[in-house]
Amino acid sequence: MKIIAGVDEVGRGSLIGPVYAAAVILNTDINKKLLKDSKTITKDKRELLSKYIKKNSIWVIGKASVREIDKINILQASLLAMKRAIKKLKKKPTQVLIDGNKIPYLKNYNLKAIIKGDQKIPSISAASIVAKVARDKFITKLASKNKGYGWDQNFGYGTKQHLKAIKKLGINKHHRKTFSPLSKLKTHNI
Repeated sequence: MKIIAGVDEVGRGSLIGPVYAAAVILNTDINKKLLKDSKTITKDKRELLSKYIKKNSIWVIGKASVREIDKINILQASLLAMKRAIKKLKKKPTQVLIDGNKIPYLKNYNLKAIIKGDQKIPSISAASIVAKVARDKFITKLASKNKGYGWDQNFGYGTKQHLKAIKKLGINKHHRKTFSPLSKLKTHNI
């Protein structure tokens, strides 16, 4: 029997925090019609779907830290997070379908990149949902300890509110210092 894993990452364009990737092997009886690209679903629905997916699949999260992102760049860190997720799966998939046009280097795995895979392939959609919910929860916790940046609303993306807060409060250890505009800002570090 073919075991297909879907993989997607989230948080690539954020100015803060780790990049997350999820790998998901769906159970055969899961309702695939419910699974859509995480960006097209409301927060509440995403959270419900994430619970549903976790109950009805094999799933794992892989991450790459801010330090790794700043050291090896966001593309390589995203691929690293994906690789970590794939390797953590309890079952080895016969095929791994990855959202996008790049795949991590991983020996003895059948990997295939699918552009807009999160819109076309249910297991990739499921991975996008699980990864987004997990990262959003982590960023919301960070927001409660790092007041003033509005991370509970902007999730670290470069909104006007966030950029204004950076100019006022400075860059802290959760910011990706190599990211523009952070790398250009003359601001104090916390």
